[in-house]
Amino acid sequence: MYERIWTVRFSDTDPHGIAHYPRIVDALHETSDMFMQEIGFPFWELAGERNFGLPLVDMKFEFEAPLHAGDEVRVTLTPDPSDRAVRFEYEAWVGDTLAFSGYEQRVCAETDGGAIEIPDDVREGFEAYIEA
Repeated sequence: MYERIWTVRFSDTDPHGIAHYPRIVDALHETSDMFMQEIGFPFWELAGERNFGLPLVDMKFEFEAPLHAGDEVRVTLTPDPSDRAVRFEYEAWVGDTLAFSGYEQRVCAETDGGAIEIPDDVREGFEAYIEA
């Protein structure tokens, strides 16, 4: 499991101080960017140097509690790879309260073509963060 802290900024919220959904999605995309960089395969290098990427094809989240300006949110990402895709499972916690959970589904695809198998080295990076 990969983990990071996201601080909800005032600019992330509505006039009532509750985080906007699009800003939460931005924080999740930033989390997946950080995770891919952590395992040594930043998204920009995959596309630029290896001619494939992991485009987002589906996402779903269930919200349990609102997030407010100033909250320190512990966001976890656990990869769940298959042959040609990976699901990033997320949970977001403020203290002991689950704020939301959900997933991003990403397919492994050539830059100019269709789906391909996840390369072994990238798969190994994912597997290092799968909980036993």
